[in-house]
Amino acid sequence: MTLVTAHDYAWIRTSPLFRHMLENGYTLTLIRGRAPREVLRAMGAQPRGTGQGTAGLMAADDAHRAEGGYDYWDESYVAGAFGVPGENGDWTLVLGFDGGLGIAGACAELLSQGGRVVAHSTNGGKPIHLFHWFEDGQLRTTFEGPSSRDGDTPDALVPLLREVGFPLTPEGEHDESAPDVDRKAAVLALAERLTGVPVTESLLQDAAYQLGLVPEQPAEEWTGLVIDITDAHGERLYREWTYEEIATASDRARAEADAPVVITYGEPPTGGRSEHQRGE
Repeated sequence: MTLVTAHDYAWIRTSPLFRHMLENGYTLTLIRGRAPREVLRAMGAQPRGTGQGTAGLMAADDAHRAEGGYDYWDESYVAGAFGVPGENGDWTLVLGFDGGLGIAGACAELLSQGGRVVAHSTNGGKPIHLFHWFEDGQLRTTFEGPSSRDGDTPDALVPLLREVGFPLTPEGEHDESAPDVDRKAAVLALAERLTGVPVTESLLQDAAYQLGLVPEQPAEEWTGLVIDITDAHGERLYREWTYEEIATASDRARAEADAPVVITYGEPPTGGRSEHQRGE
């Protein structure tokens, strides 16, 4: 197993390519045991030929967006895939300047059957940095911040997270006494630990990509809402609402807003809305 740490990926902060990825949003996915064409097909991508290096990938994506008139709401994009050797066999690396949308969860679960999928992304703008590890059809660990993990085995990567440089206690909590780290560099180091694929600027820039147009994905139906906030003092606010609870509250508020206003003299108005009492 490779023993890289965040320090080995310090180059990303002086890389024009990685600056472009961060500013525009990207997803980089590594899939073990699947060929590039198979991966693009599983993503539902329409073949778009080949592109030489990231310059070719960007040109194809720009051409696609120009065809659509640079529609801000169109979430389709051109992805590029190529094969690369890694731990326990051959891997496919997929790169897309997709605003951080990433490969759909169901697709990643399918591609990880009998293998492994590791992905990280940034949405650009006010950035959200996500990491996902799928193993044999299961989402094993996912996180935005390393101390707030989710998945079927959310704590399985805690030792590796600590080794690559994340400031965590052995229990996986944030360690305020540990030195801070470049979290994006640490995520790339974590991905290499899990795949054996060292990602370098030249690897991405010089690869021969097989291109595919990934269609816009249908919106997933939501079943609830979660608020999970930890303030600067470590105080946590966590609250969950189901879809039914939100719908009931919304219906109640709408009914109260639509209720007739009854105005009587000498008494405060009643009903869902208040209204100034008319003078005598």
